[in-house]
Amino acid sequence: MSVGRVLSLLIVVPLSILGVALAVANRKPVTVSLDPFTPATPAFSVTVPLFAVIFAALIAGVVLGGLVTWVSQGRFRREARLARREMRREDRRAEDRRAEERRDAGARSMSLPAPRG
Repeated sequence: MSVGRVLSLLIVVPLSILGVALAVANRKPVTVSLDPFTPATPAFSVTVPLFAVIFAALIAGVVLGGLVTWVSQGRFRREARLARREMRREDRRAEDRRAEERRDAGARSMSLPAPRG
């Protein structure tokens, strides 16, 4: 078993146990209302266990954080894309120069030697 796999297990197993313990300890139903104007009789509300609200908030935070990170690193991805494009262009130019030099060398070897005087 690799070191990365062992480290992954050392992190995932305790977090999983913690998640199960959190779910068991917080299974009472709570009402989630998305109507801030009439709290007594909300237009849209749902009753779910508290752990579902907590897990949904954690997942939403991870997704939102990932999205913000992805957007903020866009300029670095663009710069890397441009650098790769330029590198491929330079590689093609170098290959074209090498091919031209091979053609020139072949043409020189096929020509007659210079006359001796």
